[in-house]
Amino acid sequence: MNTSPDDESILIEPHSANVEHEVEIEPNLGTPQKAVLGILIALSVAHLLNDTMQSLIPAIYPILKHSFQLSFTQIGLITLANQLTASLLQPLVGWYTDRRPLPYSLSIGMGFTLAGLGLLSVAWNFEVILFSVALVGVGSSVFHPEASRVARMASGGRHGFAQSLFQVGGNAGTSIGPLLAALIIVSGGQGEIKWFCLIALVGIVLLYRVGLWYVANTHLLKPKGHAHAHLTSLSPRQVSMAIGLLMALVFSKYIYLASMTSYYTFFLIHKFHVSVQMSQIYLFVFLFAVAAGTIIGGPIGDRFGRKNVIWVSILGVTPFTLLLPHVPLAGVIILSVIIGVILASAFSAIVVFAQELVPGKVGMIAGLFFGLAFGLAGIGSAVLGKLIDMTSIGLVFEICSFLPLLGVLTAFLPDLERPKRR
Repeated sequence: MNTSPDDESILIEPHSANVEHEVEIEPNLGTPQKAVLGILIALSVAHLLNDTMQSLIPAIYPILKHSFQLSFTQIGLITLANQLTASLLQPLVGWYTDRRPLPYSLSIGMGFTLAGLGLLSVAWNFEVILFSVALVGVGSSVFHPEASRVARMASGGRHGFAQSLFQVGGNAGTSIGPLLAALIIVSGGQGEIKWFCLIALVGIVLLYRVGLWYVANTHLLKPKGHAHAHLTSLSPRQVSMAIGLLMALVFSKYIYLASMTSYYTFFLIHKFHVSVQMSQIYLFVFLFAVAAGTIIGGPIGDRFGRKNVIWVSILGVTPFTLLLPHVPLAGVIILSVIIGVILASAFSAIVVFAQELVPGKVGMIAGLFFGLAFGLAGIGSAVLGKLIDMTSIGLVFEICSFLPLLGVLTAFLPDLERPKRR
């Protein structure tokens, strides 16, 4: 593509005729690595801020349950309200922005999160809680597809690395949220959520700056009709089947993660009689391990092949998930770290694998898989909450431990790449 950086006629206007059509991202291999890395770090930090606020919701479940006398079914419905808005809108946002990129939608999405947290800090009944967490979910649905697109734009062709660096910020934020909740909200109560609105304000400013870079680099987007069709020779039917298999793998991963993120604290409190504050710290340990696994998965996928990473990540974690419900507290903590590291490494590989199956649909695919992950987590949490009310939390954890066995489906994925060993 022969676009000069000095051609201001196409760099400044993000809604020019060239980007109102479906577009594909062309790696900017000529961009200095330092400048690209700066954007990737900014996106990762923004993802950290976004998911720190998102993770406050499950982190304060014990407080909300006690304050409003909620059942486990209602706890599941809170997750469902948050994750449905976060999931259903994401593919739509991605589809629209594939045709007409919206650089400043990143900061607008963070504005929805700000509004949701402010309302949650003063929520006076269950219905208001549902509405406030739904607003937080809308913020997430606007943020993820476009942020994932910008990460790919700034990747310099290292798509797995870029997606992992972007994703690790989110996982780090997800792990920090419960820790901050334990330190600030558990002792101070629901009203202390208002302090986290300051995080949203920082995120808005940071994402506005990223939006400026996006506007100045729209030359990295080109009409789909000019895209190179060399990434896959699969038939439409084979592509559809592969996408379906990837969705099934995301199902196994995120239903299991839903059991951990929503009910791990209750499991620890019920089985080992730990305090609410200690349960939050143990949840932080698990989620920090998830963050570590995420940053590992992308570069390994770039080098050894994404299919290999998916194999090891999902099926390979099964022995540890099967053990977790049956060991003492120290064993549970150790196993949770192993599970978090191994299981988390798959998601970046799955997203990039899917984007390579459907070139030119970066935003839609990112929205679809981020949305699917959030939606499955929400639905899974609601179903698991109802099942816990009907049976016991220990039995539900035993049932969920078998979910990673679905990793055998990886065998039916096509081979898109040769591992790069160097």
